[in-house]
Amino acid sequence: MRVVIESIEAEYQRYKKLAELAFGQLSEEQLAHATGDSQNSVATLAWHVGGNLKSRFTEFLDTDGEKPWRERETEFRPRHVTHAQLLAFWEQGWLALSTALRTLTDSDLTRTVVIRNQQLSVVNALHRSLAHTSYHVGQIIFLAKTLRSSEWQYLSIPPGNSAEYNQNPTLERTPRQS
Repeated sequence: MRVVIESIEAEYQRYKKLAELAFGQLSEEQLAHATGDSQNSVATLAWHVGGNLKSRFTEFLDTDGEKPWRERETEFRPRHVTHAQLLAFWEQGWLALSTALRTLTDSDLTRTVVIRNQQLSVVNALHRSLAHTSYHVGQIIFLAKTLRSSEWQYLSIPPGNSAEYNQNPTLERTPRQS
């Protein structure tokens, strides 16, 4: 059975879709626009998530999740990229994740993996990564919403539409339930 793994996969996919819907609302100039003290743009955050996922999930069960070929510091550099370039890099990370998850079984959840020389159970590593990814997707959405201002198209229930939405709560369904 893959009940737990499928649940985790569905959550990752939900966050991936939200980020991609946010990317789609932005111009290439807006993708590169950094606001606030962090100086992280949507492109920078997406680059970091892609790099993190690729590093963590390439040879997930067999090698340290912080790969020697990863250049984490470069992920945070300001960047001007096209939508296609952004999505190509982003997809490399998500492909590594989906490849790793596809091979896991629920019995693998108690196995041990290593991240930065720290041993974690697979389930802990997955939850840690999912939390990290959702944190940055939240930042991406916040930045995108700020940049789009009144032109933002809500990715969840628009203000004032809760009662209508509750009649058909489609956002609550995982992809397998839809």
